[in-house]
Amino acid sequence: MEFLYEYGLFVAKSVTLVVAFIVVVSTIVGVASKQKQGKGQLEIVSISEQLKDVTNYAKHVLLDKNALKKLAKEQKKEAKAKSKAKDKEQDDSSAKSRLFVIDFKGSMDANEVDHLREEITAILCVANEADEVLVRLESGGGVVHGYGLAASQLQRIKEKGLKLTIAVDKVAASGGYMMACVADKLLASQFAYIGSIGVLAQLPNFNKLLKKNDIEFEQHTAGEFKRTLTIFGENNDEGRAKFKEEIEEIHVLFKDFVQSQRPDMNIDKVATGEYWPGIKAKSLGLVDDITTSDDYILSQYPAREIFSVKYAVKKNVAEKLGMSVARVAERVFMKSMNKARHWF
Repeated sequence: MEFLYEYGLFVAKSVTLVVAFIVVVSTIVGVASKQKQGKGQLEIVSISEQLKDVTNYAKHVLLDKNALKKLAKEQKKEAKAKSKAKDKEQDDSSAKSRLFVIDFKGSMDANEVDHLREEITAILCVANEADEVLVRLESGGGVVHGYGLAASQLQRIKEKGLKLTIAVDKVAASGGYMMACVADKLLASQFAYIGSIGVLAQLPNFNKLLKKNDIEFEQHTAGEFKRTLTIFGENNDEGRAKFKEEIEEIHVLFKDFVQSQRPDMNIDKVATGEYWPGIKAKSLGLVDDITTSDDYILSQYPAREIFSVKYAVKKNVAEKLGMSVARVAERVFMKSMNKARHWF
């Protein structure tokens, strides 16, 4: 009994400490959340320079002394040539074309489109027709209006006469494929999930549960189909039929959009809501080539100057604390539980 008492007391103290910690940090987060969120800024990084550094490092590790001396001479010549090129005025036609790389990892609500529009706007302000934009896309889809806007942002690139290449390393399904199909060239890794050209809508209904507990629910609308299906009210066949009709209409719009971007594809064969691995998607006309974004970037180097373009928002104190509170609390709790297990 004494053992159980001491063990229970230890667990109670541990839980109390964790709860107290969470309360204190939550209070700090609440105060800090009143601070204004930091404004975003554009970050442009030279991928070409990164690749050059990696290459030079590998050479210095792997080459022998004679080869390293030869390499050093070549690098000196290259540096002099670059210095002369900077001093000499050159027109745009003689300059290297550029590859701008954007990363888009989409969530269900496609809120990342806010950053995407900033990145695309920045590129369009400086790019010319010899340049190209590569979008490394990863998304399983989400809300119709969010991904519709994201696809429209990508169309801006093509409307300005720039070549748009999209690479899918993992997944571009549903709304993600709506974006991907805009590309002039669509790349996918062989096991990436591609497709899911369909529309899904689902919602629970608690009407029977409310009735069982004698809870009344009222909903008043103006307009026959202001609400078709409801979560708490009693649904009817007329509302279900209208809801289904709306889904079918969106599906038709989805198919028409994809067909307009990839006219040679048999849309009826692929617009079933199914998805396929990249290698199968290529045979169905959903993608153009099987490769990864890394291989595509390497294929463009060093012939082109390659830049990563990212719009980043600095997180304020509240956001930084909010991201770490859960992790810290979990670690403290698990540490306490691990100590408790030593009692057994």
